[in-house]
Amino acid sequence: KFNVVTQGLRQPGSTIKPISYAVALKKGYTASTVLMDVDTKYPSGDPKKPEYNPKNYDLKYRGPMQLRYALGNSINTIAVKVSALVGVRDILRTAYDMGITSLEPNDENIKRIGLSLTLGGGEVTLLDITGAFGVFGTGGLKQDTKALLKVEDAKGKILFEQLPTSPKRVLSEEVSFIISNILSDNGARKDVFGERSYLYIADKTVAVKTG
Repeated sequence: KFNVVTQGLRQPGSTIKPISYAVALKKGYTASTVLMDVDTKYPSGDPKKPEYNPKNYDLKYRGPMQLRYALGNSINTIAVKVSALVGVRDILRTAYDMGITSLEPNDENIKRIGLSLTLGGGEVTLLDITGAFGVFGTGGLKQDTKALLKVEDAKGKILFEQLPTSPKRVLSEEVSFIISNILSDNGARKDVFGERSYLYIADKTVAVKTG
């Protein structure tokens, strides 16, 4: 009675980070842009609330890092810094365009989620987040999710066939390629995950993300 794939809102963790970095690439940042992985505090906007102080998973700081290695190693401090630089609203808008319906770029979500968005602070469904990652795989095109393509009876008569729909471009081919390239670069994540982690698939080129 409850479909966790389409109805279950769960925090996606770091799987949202590639979308934040995609927005940065759209705004002129590059995979070689350097930002500082250092302890950083952000004002909450409310004097009664503490500052936002994101930490890395391993509680370490690595100093200057190119965005390629920051995304590959899933560095929290730089992901939040990227979000602050490009704007939460634009990340929400891109995520929404990529098919994550729960992340509508409205004032309520901006206030509720804030900079924690890129660390998974906004809830999503499994179907929406996997559909959004499909945009990276199709070179920036958003395809409608379809459960069934065609139904035939025992005699081969077509009872139902899904009509083709036109995909919508939501990212450029260049941005999609760079994000996919980073996520498939085993060397870009070795500092945190090592060279032979579960993310490494021998003899295959696979874009992967923890979260």
